[in-house]
Amino acid sequence: MIKAIFFDLYGTLAGFKPSRYEIQSQACDQFGISLTQQGVLRGYGQADAFMTKQNISHPLRQMSEIERYKFFCEYERRIIRGSGIDVDLETAGEIWNTVRAIPYDMTIFEDVWPVLDELRSRDICLGLLSNMNRSGSKLLDEFNLSKHMQFAVTSLELGVEKPNPLMFKKALEVACVSELEAVHVGDQIGSDVDGAENSGLRPILIDRDGNHSGFSRCLRISNMGQLLDALDSWAEDFM
Repeated sequence: MIKAIFFDLYGTLAGFKPSRYEIQSQACDQFGISLTQQGVLRGYGQADAFMTKQNISHPLRQMSEIERYKFFCEYERRIIRGSGIDVDLETAGEIWNTVRAIPYDMTIFEDVWPVLDELRSRDICLGLLSNMNRSGSKLLDEFNLSKHMQFAVTSLELGVEKPNPLMFKKALEVACVSELEAVHVGDQIGSDVDGAENSGLRPILIDRDGNHSGFSRCLRISNMGQLLDALDSWAEDFM
């Protein structure tokens, strides 16, 4: 029986407004580069996977300012490459600086609130697991999640990033559940799916952008409503 569900934040519960495509297009237009919407989604998928690998070997949180800038030059380069366009690292860095200067908000996806309300009504413990360099309480307050989630575990507080098992073990400890009683939902194969599996939890990949259509190692959903369908299906299996 599932007693706790842990969620990633960025790409899972929340996204950019304006969209990543709109932000990237606005920046690249200034350099005479035209991107496609599917290309940007594909590029972010590749760039975020690159970030996951980087956080395993040398976390961004521990990098110097120069190291972080070099990383994001390559990160931006991979985003652009998703549209079939190659740029040099210097140009990628200039575009990244332009991207950073564009105002944006990170907002909770519309399909999240009704699902969180339903899960709470089922007395399921809900927690946030994020690699963001902020405290858990600050993240919950910032995204108005305090009334929907019992706790948050972040890299700032633990000093490690997903997929490090310490992130998941801490969440299990706070939720007072075993590995078999918990599910982790996230949008990254490396940090979320691999991290959960290696920690003994059941992972669910949320693939909002359709970047992982062929992935079958665990349940893949495209929206939060499908999470409720999965839980109902699993409950029937135990009846």
